[in-house]
Amino acid sequence: MNFRLGEFVRFVDEKREGYITRIIDDQMIGVTGDDDFEIPVLASKVTRVYGRMEEGVESQAVEEKKIAIEDFKAKGINLAVISDTNKGSVVHFHIVNETSFQLLLSFSNERQGKQKGFYAGILAPHSTVKIYTASLTELSNWPAFEFQVMYYSTQEIELPKALLVKEKFKAKDFSGTKKQAPILKQPAWLFRLDEDELVIDAAKLKESFFKPTEEKKEISKPQREVDLHIEKLRDDYQFLSNAEIIQIQMDHFRKALDAAIVHKQPSIIFIHGVGNGTLRHEIHKVISKHQQVKTFMDAYKDKYGYGATEVILK
Repeated sequence: MNFRLGEFVRFVDEKREGYITRIIDDQMIGVTGDDDFEIPVLASKVTRVYGRMEEGVESQAVEEKKIAIEDFKAKGINLAVISDTNKGSVVHFHIVNETSFQLLLSFSNERQGKQKGFYAGILAPHSTVKIYTASLTELSNWPAFEFQVMYYSTQEIELPKALLVKEKFKAKDFSGTKKQAPILKQPAWLFRLDEDELVIDAAKLKESFFKPTEEKKEISKPQREVDLHIEKLRDDYQFLSNAEIIQIQMDHFRKALDAAIVHKQPSIIFIHGVGNGTLRHEIHKVISKHQQVKTFMDAYKDKYGYGATEVILK
């Protein structure tokens, strides 16, 4: 017999349970129930119970609806800070629970090493609760905030570790754009309390330490004459819009000009054509303000007319 005095057992064949109050022999034990009557019973007719809800003790957890494990949401605890509808400088703090867990939540302030509690309670799945109100004009005087969260569910599921989040807010925390708060459906500054932990891949980290420095990209020396006609730059120019063409030509011009400066060429000629004068105008606008350009002029006027510009570099 493996039973001992004081163990709590349940009868196999009938709805009775109680504590073992006597070991009669190797096969029989005495079990005393809530009615204080001891009943002799075969040890083979009872089974151990490792815990029970004591009579008169009620759980304060909310009743849960059973959901499929694949639909169980384990992440999504946010602090939503919402401006008061009547006075914008006043803000209200809400805890938003998007998870399928019940949250055992406490919130306190810390000032000069001393803490004062402001809220403690159970937050049901997919619900919110307002826990605090403060004025943004007094933000510099706000104490540090501390949030403690424990997870609870009546379903058989792995519970995350308890959360302990400490936050000292600064003005920059409220300078960003508000977002729509989940469940509340109001604009709010959102702060995620159950952020995913940063996972560091040791192998990749080690690899990054020993990775050789990338070689600098070599800039090819440009030709002295650079033809910017679109048919020289792209084979599919027939399918490009005017805006796309001018953008491609200007990108090619800038790269060639930068390359000429890097290679310390005395000058470079850009053949842009006459056309409607747009490309010529855009090129002259750039080089007229460029610090590395000494001067510029029309090049090979007898050959290109006003269709080419020579840029003299410093």
